[in-house]
Amino acid sequence: MKRIILNADVGEESGFDEKIMPYVSWCNISCGAHAGNDEVIQKTIELAVQYNVKIGAHPSYPDPTNFGRISMNMPYDDLVQTITSQILKMKLYTEKAGAKLHHVKPHGALYNDALQNKRVAAAIIDSVKNVDRRLGVVTLKDSELSHLCSEFLDVKYEAFADRNYNDDLTLVSRTENDAVITDPELVFNHVFKMVSQGKVETINGREIPVYFDTVCVHGDNPKSVEILEYLHKRFSDLNFVF
Repeated sequence: MKRIILNADVGEESGFDEKIMPYVSWCNISCGAHAGNDEVIQKTIELAVQYNVKIGAHPSYPDPTNFGRISMNMPYDDLVQTITSQILKMKLYTEKAGAKLHHVKPHGALYNDALQNKRVAAAIIDSVKNVDRRLGVVTLKDSELSHLCSEFLDVKYEAFADRNYNDDLTLVSRTENDAVITDPELVFNHVFKMVSQGKVETINGREIPVYFDTVCVHGDNPKSVEILEYLHKRFSDLNFVF
């Protein structure tokens, strides 16, 4: 039987989390550094437990003003300290709720920087190792983070349902009008090509091979719930399991 693992970034006070949870297998919960707080974290973990969704930490640069989407040039030890503390907080709250932390997925600029910056990627790996070496790390295939993870930690590759890609498989910048895909039918077509052909159509119309274990729908996409409902229905009709 064919399987698709959908994940979503949650705990960011978008207002959609309760409606998102029934449609995803994994969730990435903001650790409070770019959005949310301890109360939001615990409520989001409770939702994940209720819907049997695997829980991931979603650490970021400590920058709520910019929603963690601006790179920060932090001293290495400070960067490791803040990422470690975020993951540890999520692990402790998850275990308090009777569940286990499953993975770590960096957020925003931290995620993007770790694709090409060895120093940032190493800081993320050191932070995960500080908390629990059994945790998976979610990133793009062939990123610096994925290469370093392969030596020390379990890496999970990710693709994006609701974002357009450049020809080099980076995501189209959010400063561009066509960065985010909001039409559920277009999102389905985007993902179906990935799943059925192992390819993604870029913003320039090229078809590039893509490798992934899980597909992300961003929880702050205003159409996230509608998109997830539509993906769930269409892929269920095609005999996929989630």
